[in-house]
Amino acid sequence: MSSSFNGADGLVRMLQLNGVKHIFGLCGDTSLPFYDAMARLDHGIDHILTRDERSAGYMADGYARVTGKVGVCEGPSGGGATYLLPGLVEANESSVPVLGITSDVSVGARGKFPLTELDQQALYKPLTKWNTTIDRVDQIPGAVRSAFRAMTTGRPGAAHIALPYDVQKHALDPAEVWAQPGHDRVPAYRSAPDPVAVEQAAERLVTARAPVIICGGGVVIAGASDALATLATQLNAPVCTTVSGQGSLADTHPLNAGVVGTNGGVAATRAVVAQADLVLFVGCRAGSTTTEHWQMPPRSVAILHLDVDPMTIATNYRTDVALVGDALLGLLALAAAVAPRLGHRPVDAADGRALAARARAEKQAFFAPLAASLDRPIKPERVVDLLNRLLPARAIVVADPGTPCPYFSAYFNAPQAGRHFITNRAHGALGFSMSAGVGAAFGQPDSVVVSVMGDGSFGFTCGELETIVRRNVPLKMIVFSNSVFGWIKASQKTGYEQRYFSVDFNRTQHARVAEAFGVKAWRVEDPSELEAALKAALMHDGPALVDVISQELQDTAVPVSQWMG
Repeated sequence: MSSSFNGADGLVRMLQLNGVKHIFGLCGDTSLPFYDAMARLDHGIDHILTRDERSAGYMADGYARVTGKVGVCEGPSGGGATYLLPGLVEANESSVPVLGITSDVSVGARGKFPLTELDQQALYKPLTKWNTTIDRVDQIPGAVRSAFRAMTTGRPGAAHIALPYDVQKHALDPAEVWAQPGHDRVPAYRSAPDPVAVEQAAERLVTARAPVIICGGGVVIAGASDALATLATQLNAPVCTTVSGQGSLADTHPLNAGVVGTNGGVAATRAVVAQADLVLFVGCRAGSTTTEHWQMPPRSVAILHLDVDPMTIATNYRTDVALVGDALLGLLALAAAVAPRLGHRPVDAADGRALAARARAEKQAFFAPLAASLDRPIKPERVVDLLNRLLPARAIVVADPGTPCPYFSAYFNAPQAGRHFITNRAHGALGFSMSAGVGAAFGQPDSVVVSVMGDGSFGFTCGELETIVRRNVPLKMIVFSNSVFGWIKASQKTGYEQRYFSVDFNRTQHARVAEAFGVKAWRVEDPSELEAALKAALMHDGPALVDVISQELQDTAVPVSQWMG
């Protein structure tokens, strides 16, 4: 580090010391010193130039979800700072550690109406776990340390740093540049629940006749799948998951009953929760989607709740035992406390394996004929069924929140636990899956990554096809082409007497668009030709897209129990 070491250099070194290997972002004039530092210094960080700051945020999100490391995205002041925001909002509400770095106008220009001036700190404050705007160069190292500490401890979340143009060029003492080990990934500084509460919860679990465990994304984030399997097996208790909790157990585990709730839940999994006399929520907010607007489980059921964030506990349900702590440490403690009590299980205790098996069988019986249908337009179930059979182990599917989400939530089967299904359930913005799939591909380069999206989402994000080709990202993309914003049209059908208004649009030739960017592509109208196209796309050694002419969502057997009314 030379005597000319400046603020931009310090930021790059701080990222390097925190284990950052990839940054997703878009250039701008107020970011020039930072880009120059990236060009001059030997840091081992790969910068992925995107075509939209929103995409950079979603790429960082997907990267963080599959690695457990902090995802980093960056953009310039003004419009760049506003465009980066959707990715950070989604990450923060989904408990994903993403750092957004935006450059800003010079400190000396504040209040003088410079181009792109914006109160970035006020903009990002309510929408991130932690944020700051730098005023002096000596604040840079401490700000980065605070951001990484905030993102990775407690409930993970997003952080934001605004770095003015002139501060990037000021001299910085290299001695201030150091990082705290362990803050590069989640979860850092694990905490365990109160031992007294653990004993109380264990007694409740053992004496319950029909306990059910409902898991959110916190189980996967904490790496607690094995501990969950141990506790569930001890109790012979069925496990249900939220959409974000998929991967808490392998989908092949005999106690995994599947997804519950209004999005991806079906009558068979709802029945598993309905028969419970006690529900243990783990790493789960018990929000409206998971609980079907707080109807399932019913209010009469005993509730235990384990979560790292105390503000999620007892928010929606009166809770009999609150367990505040990390999901892994909490589940290990519960398993240890349950073990010596197992002799006190009720003689008429429900058979969790049988309940889960029945739920899976009933769901499959409904799904199979739809997946086998040769009707046109193509039924989305056929796509899911083929991917279940064709994808290799450890594949990752990234779904947009429109047409793909409920189908893959209900019917996609990953043969192992962990993060193998991703969707943006916090805010549900369209245009997520293509970019998040790119991030996932950089984070797990040895896994096959498939991005599934509706044609509405494709319109938000297709500019990133250039990024995919330029970086030769072997992402496999599937577009459900039905020329409609399906969720809204379905809601207009069920809640507004089919008064359809401003939800239909013209069909796009998605395969031809992809080919224009240099992506190998197929268009499929005949369901009998779908398998061959998907096989060819998966075998292709570069990016590939399959355009599937599919049913409109409001006319399908989509596993959604309640639309907006």
